[in-house]
Amino acid sequence: MTKTTLKAQNHCVYSIKYHLVMVTKYRRNVINAAILERLTGLISERIMAWEGELIEINGEPDHVHILFELPPKFAVSDFVNALKTGTSRRIRKEFSTHLRPFYGKPVFWSRSYCVVTCEGAPLSVIKQYIDNQRGA
Repeated sequence: MTKTTLKAQNHCVYSIKYHLVMVTKYRRNVINAAILERLTGLISERIMAWEGELIEINGEPDHVHILFELPPKFAVSDFVNALKTGTSRRIRKEFSTHLRPFYGKPVFWSRSYCVVTCEGAPLSVIKQYIDNQRGA
């Protein structure tokens, strides 16, 4: 089994990794290489501003996958809202010519998203560990 690296704050120790999938509005195929590169920079900046760490990012023309770590003092829903709002505004401004044929209104991301916590150990191992912690 791999060893988990824990991070610390004043009163907690944590290792919380999230897999976030954000989809473009109407699943339009608007993310090209230039937009993905710019999104990578913007998303990395936002994660660092929230005291987190970007682990991996990649995407397809209609969605992006982001693997990142965020301290537990932040609600992931607040982070995703800030991330989508900020990146949408910047991408729409910087790539307006490219996006104009796809969107008549100032939109980029769909309102929905998928976020899953993930870590090294499978659930079965964690369940077994917790089961073995019973007092004698």
